[in-house]
Amino acid sequence: MTTDALFAAWLQRIEQQLQRALPDPDIAPKGLHQAMRYAALGGGKRMRPLLVYAAGHVFGADDSRLDAAAVAVELIHAYSLVHDDLPAMDDDDLRRGRPTTHIAFDEATAILAGDALQTRAFEVLAEADLPAELALACLRTLASASGAAGMCGGQALDIDATGHQQPLADLKRMHALKTGALIRAAVRMGALCGNASDDELARLDAFADTLGLAFQVRDDILDVEASSEQLGKTAGKDQAQDKSTFPSLLGMDGAKATLDELADTMQATLAPFADRAAALSALGELTVKRSH
Repeated sequence: MTTDALFAAWLQRIEQQLQRALPDPDIAPKGLHQAMRYAALGGGKRMRPLLVYAAGHVFGADDSRLDAAAVAVELIHAYSLVHDDLPAMDDDDLRRGRPTTHIAFDEATAILAGDALQTRAFEVLAEADLPAELALACLRTLASASGAAGMCGGQALDIDATGHQQPLADLKRMHALKTGALIRAAVRMGALCGNASDDELARLDAFADTLGLAFQVRDDILDVEASSEQLGKTAGKDQAQDKSTFPSLLGMDGAKATLDELADTMQATLAPFADRAAALSALGELTVKRSH
């Protein structure tokens, strides 16, 4: 099966799995359930679930063994976007080309929807038909990536840094937590479900770390060069909020050169897996290509 065919099959699969995992919108509390579905099913590239399936594919894991991790990481991502868009955070009214959840519903419902999506993610993993040791490893991976040592910690650093320029090392550390931790968790959970060895896990961790940084460099570039319609969210917000970005610290040419270097590093890291990592490699290339 070609990489494009794999991606199409996985995208269809994750939509079906998300539909099943989310609560019935016609059962009370209807507003909460509707907001959860609005946030999680409202489009998006599904990059993190694709990474779960692609990493598992390296080791021949069956898709059904990867479903719970793919759903869980996307639910965490969806919750993070709902909360990130809130007035107390980035205060945005556009996400994936639609009104953000707190605009479409209300702020209190959005907060609760984010909370419920987060807890549902761990419930999905806890209920999964997986060996207990594997389920625990996935739960630990996702929890660590989501909390103060990962995504939430990165978000806190982002809030603290708003309004002044950060050194490049601090910017990289912030995004390694805010963006990179969940990407790394997606890759690691897929590899865990494929029974990867410690050495293989370490190599895929390195790939994921590079991918997470590349993803953010690309996002910073697009925030400058793309329109709100192209992004599906408000363009130019980083500059408006006086945030440090890779283009602001490195210049646009420097940011694009960094992205090219990261692309080379990703491919070199995956090289020992050869054709087994074709899907992972393609996801890395897609991340880089959209910035040019």
